[in-house]
Amino acid sequence: MYLSGAAFSAGEFALPDIGLFTLSELVEQTTRLVRASKIPLIVDADTGFGEAVNVERTVTELVAAGAAAIQLEDQRLPKRCGHLSGKSLVDTDDMCAKVRAAVAARGDSDTVILARTDARGVEGFDQAVDRAKRFLDAGADWIFPEALADRKEFEQFAKAVKAPLVANMTEFGKSDLLPLEEFKQLGYAGVLLPVTLLRVAMKAVEESLAAIAQDGTQQALLPRMQSRQELYELLDYTGYEARDRAYFHHKAEP
Repeated sequence: MYLSGAAFSAGEFALPDIGLFTLSELVEQTTRLVRASKIPLIVDADTGFGEAVNVERTVTELVAAGAAAIQLEDQRLPKRCGHLSGKSLVDTDDMCAKVRAAVAARGDSDTVILARTDARGVEGFDQAVDRAKRFLDAGADWIFPEALADRKEFEQFAKAVKAPLVANMTEFGKSDLLPLEEFKQLGYAGVLLPVTLLRVAMKAVEESLAAIAQDGTQQALLPRMQSRQELYELLDYTGYEARDRAYFHHKAEP
């Protein structure tokens, strides 16, 4: 799973993706997701909530919350969505210091440190490659090159940077939307669809509200809904009921 900063900002707080949520809020959401699912969770920690020592605490807290991987990016605050213009970057040395702090704070846990570079849209493709190599030298495990343009650039990047790579297939951005099979052929370790489900869900909300406003009832929407039974099965409702009955009906041994 991927805890996207953009989706978290919009879905939880109705805020834009410019680094407005706090570390404690991110840790709380990480804890909830890890508790609810056995799927390993990648957490988007934006710029790490400060400089190297701040990153140290960020990683310590997210490791304790159960993050399987922690993503850090090289933007300067106030940050922007990776597929928008007007971004600025921290110095490569400063980002390397953050990566070293993250690796130190990770300790002997197996949490992955995922370093993202936004250099492609600011300084160009070659600088993105250079930064990625520097981040690997600093100890990053995986690399996330943000906003590459097309298949050719994703292929060139994979040839130049020898590490597990993550591609971002966010919609309405600067990257062509390539199928997962192509990334597999190019050797990428993972592909993110960070806001896809939020966008689909929010469009469904808009259309449903419009239908209710027009019809005065939700009757026509029933075929598009998750049923009560389906929701209860997802939440293991009967399991909670069974345990509750067992607690009350248990007889103590003499």
